[in-house]
Amino acid sequence: MTRVLVVDDEPQIVRALQINLKARRYEVHVAGTGTAALQVAAQHPPDLVILDLGLPDLDGIEVIRGLRGWTEAPILVLSGRTDSTDKVEALDAGADDYVTKPFGIDELLARMRAALRRSSGGTEQPVVTVGEAKVDLAAKRVTLGNGEDVRLTPTEWHLLEVLVRHPGKLMSQRQLLLEVWGPGYETAGGNLRFYMAQLRRKLEPDPARPQHLRTEPGMGYRFEP
Repeated sequence: MTRVLVVDDEPQIVRALQINLKARRYEVHVAGTGTAALQVAAQHPPDLVILDLGLPDLDGIEVIRGLRGWTEAPILVLSGRTDSTDKVEALDAGADDYVTKPFGIDELLARMRAALRRSSGGTEQPVVTVGEAKVDLAAKRVTLGNGEDVRLTPTEWHLLEVLVRHPGKLMSQRQLLLEVWGPGYETAGGNLRFYMAQLRRKLEPDPARPQHLRTEPGMGYRFEP
């Protein structure tokens, strides 16, 4: 049974999540403070964490960092904060996704399932589909449906590889810049926008309305299979 830790100081939200998650056969543990969350997580290591940022004792970012010190369990942030700075900080600290309150339970459950799929070992596919294109991670080759090779520069390939290895995961601009360009390029957003535009031009049926290489305004990018 998948174990979920719910961390929120609003009793009505905690109760609603408990009811919905238990009805779907999740094992649910709860905490109303950051300190309690770290204690419960240590006693009952979660498979996934649903975390509110606005806790009464510790900031949610501190809780994310505390959890990331020892667990790779997906962390799904659930918060009323709408400032993109808070969202980016949470992602950079190690969160896997971000859902803004008020939220729909169906969306939350879908994000949970996607995060759990990503975290389960040995599930990575050597060939990933991006629209009509096939991305062969082992061969480092991209082909269209007609068998024609798509020529990518080393930087384009590296960016595409990082995204497709994390399907559905929201990647902050800073994360992508560090992964692809390395330290010292954390603020080079222009580079990222340029290469994303190039990938969309080569892989998306309609680059102006991308379906797979999606922008999350103010936060980063997400690959949607």
